[in-house]
Amino acid sequence: MSRPDRETACVTGGAGFIGSHLVDGLIEQGWKVLILDDLSTGKRENLNPGARFYELDVSSPEMAKMFDREKPRYVFHLAAQIDVRRAAHDPEFDARVNVLGTLNLLRAAAQAGAEKFIFSSTGGAIYGEVGNGAATEERLPLPGSPYGISKMAGEHYVRFFGENKGLRHTVLRYGNVYGPRQDPWGEAGVVAIFSQAMLQGKEVTLYGHGRMERDYVYVGDVVKANLLAVAKGDGETLNIGTGYGTSVSGLFEIIKKCTGYKLEPRLSDKRPGEIWRSCLDCSKAERILGWTAKTCLRDGIERTVEWFKGQRAS
Repeated sequence: MSRPDRETACVTGGAGFIGSHLVDGLIEQGWKVLILDDLSTGKRENLNPGARFYELDVSSPEMAKMFDREKPRYVFHLAAQIDVRRAAHDPEFDARVNVLGTLNLLRAAAQAGAEKFIFSSTGGAIYGEVGNGAATEERLPLPGSPYGISKMAGEHYVRFFGENKGLRHTVLRYGNVYGPRQDPWGEAGVVAIFSQAMLQGKEVTLYGHGRMERDYVYVGDVVKANLLAVAKGDGETLNIGTGYGTSVSGLFEIIKKCTGYKLEPRLSDKRPGEIWRSCLDCSKAERILGWTAKTCLRDGIERTVEWFKGQRAS
């Protein structure tokens, strides 16, 4: 889907892991792209030179001025406080970024006449324990952490602006996203944590004795879901994952083979607040967006490990 008319998209968190890949995808399709990032976790080296960069916090009052000047038609909101443990220790900060920041952005977008708002939410932290099945979007959200709670609140504000301000929207609930450019932050970055540690020959710890399961989805597939949501999925909340749970010990074995790692892992108890299993039913995204995850875990991890090898060599 090319953009010969050079429609403008704003990507918050566009210097971060997922956001920078999305910016690349938009520019490849011919979009004019604005990046909004305060660089608290994003990196300048992730910035695509073909985009216009604004170093701004999503809570900044300058946001409205930027939107009024640039008039982006589409907004992809990926900027967030994503550290689950920091959210537990400082829920006020988490709420300022993920709730008030989202509200500030929605207000600016609506006032500037934006056409659609695509919100990056979380599948794992919103549903809580899913047992042996896969969570559908109809499942009652039971977030067990301030991070999950703040993302749930953000979803409700997105719907409010859709119903009361006419702002078209799609909410995407991600599984555990992994891939190149990911930083090893917390449990959500376990692929990055393991890859770096194994390439450096360091000991790896498997919490929950390696029995916890997550739905790992490759960043390139997540980007495709965002791009499809431009034209489809209005008013919908959609899971974006693979539909398969992979144990931490299974993940360890795949990365071990890709890196040539020789050590045995250290086993430890599950940390407080972590859930045993998270897996997403993504049949609704397939039906509405025409989207499915195409990248198998082994291939995605091989690409990720190769990227980390390149980082070590540079």
